[in-house]
Amino acid sequence: MSDAHPSGGLLRALLFRFEPETAHRLAIQALKLGLVSGRLRHMDTRLSTQIAGLNFPNPIGVAAGFDKDAEVFSPLLKLGFGFTEVGTITPKPQAGNPKPRVFRLIEDDAVINRLGFNNGGHGAALARLSAATSKTGIVGVNIGANKDSEDRVEDYVRGIGTFYDHADYFTVNVSSPNTPGLRDLQTKANLVALLDRVTSARAEAVSDTARHVPIFLKIAPDIHEGDLDDICTTVLDSGLEGMIVSNTTLSRAGLRADHGEQGGLSGRPLFERSTIMLAKVRTRI
Repeated sequence: MSDAHPSGGLLRALLFRFEPETAHRLAIQALKLGLVSGRLRHMDTRLSTQIAGLNFPNPIGVAAGFDKDAEVFSPLLKLGFGFTEVGTITPKPQAGNPKPRVFRLIEDDAVINRLGFNNGGHGAALARLSAATSKTGIVGVNIGANKDSEDRVEDYVRGIGTFYDHADYFTVNVSSPNTPGLRDLQTKANLVALLDRVTSARAEAVSDTARHVPIFLKIAPDIHEGDLDDICTTVLDSGLEGMIVSNTTLSRAGLRADHGEQGGLSGRPLFERSTIMLAKVRTRI
């Protein structure tokens, strides 16, 4: 017997009649219009946890990729999530990859996407975060680089400066598989240079604001053992507060049905792979 509310199954059936990206936009609009509402409830203190000086009321949050442009972070928190993360946000607006670019693998409880950091840029997201009259929870800002950027590291530095007054934490996303060359920033030399400039930008902001905002590095689940050693060592040496494990995978291992689409795979098939990567990281840090 299922404990799920019957309306949940009906809503899922309705949304699945739409192309996946359209369904995503409908969900965003429903939250913006208040059609999906929630009431803040008392959280059991046993669910709370503290990470990098932040008090999370519970460990279940909304990862970046859903609220790309900081449109519905407040409604999401009111649903009871312990945190939400907006983005990935790039300095300049960009359309992302050609459509269709999101694909359901219903048999596998999975999704493949190759969105490519589609977002409205720093300015649009900053305006929404600045306009928030009150905060009801933790909001992280996931920052990335434009596809056509001549200095991708500088794009991350600009992200720190732009959102420093509004982010509870930053996620440095170098692990999306959908921007050509982005994962190259995970190699040791590139990562050292990136994190050096990012932490320097934070140090300047701390000096100006007397406020320390944690920074986390988001990695891919497809990293080889030797490269993972270098990444973990670099993060420890950099002064970052931690790592987020993990982004989507390029692997198609174990799928019942593979439509041959390129992009990052998420959902149930990612669980084991990301959990193994999480364990490997934990032994190193």
